Amino acid sequence: MNNNDILIRLRYALDIKDTDMIQAFKLGGIEITKEELKKILAKPDNYAFRDSKEEKFIANPDMSTCSNEMFESFLNGFILFKRGKQESKSGKPEEPDFRIKDNRSVNNVFLKKIKIALSFTGEDMLAIFKEAGLDLSNSELSAVLRREGQRNYKECKDRYIRNFLKGLTIKNRGITGGER
Repeated sequence: MNNNDILIRLRYALDIKDTDMIQAFKLGGIEITKEELKKILAKPDNYAFRDSKEEKFIANPDMSTCSNEMFESFLNGFILFKRGKQESKSGKPEEPDFRIKDNRSVNNVFLKKIKIALSFTGEDMLAIFKEAGLDLSNSELSAVLRREGQRNYKECKDRYIRNFLKGLTIKNRGITGGER
């Protein structure tokens, strides 16, 4: 899954309006217009069009790629949008931290930041995974929520993200479907 796909599924699962997404990007430090948002949320042309040499899907010309920096800025802004700004002990607003170092860490950071934004507990997260039909243990969840480099850190695979977003959709919309 790429950043665009995750944003599309998150938007659907939580029924986020365009204006709210634009506001979250703005709170994260990125100014985008409604037209730019539409390009980020555009679905790729039919998956039937594949570049056989590179095994990559050919993008829709009206589609704009969401970079890791832009994606994490959205997540930081989404936290502020949902929870509000917090003042540090010194009285100045805290600067959001950027934890996505490469494409391997995107899924882990996504789960951590969505957990924060939606004020989920570990039990809430496990219930969402269970809703999608994936039984995760508390230790498995803890491993993907750890910071990279920590003991017992586990890279979060696309399968976890797909199931988490599916469970979130079922929880918020009562809709099922998709894969495990």
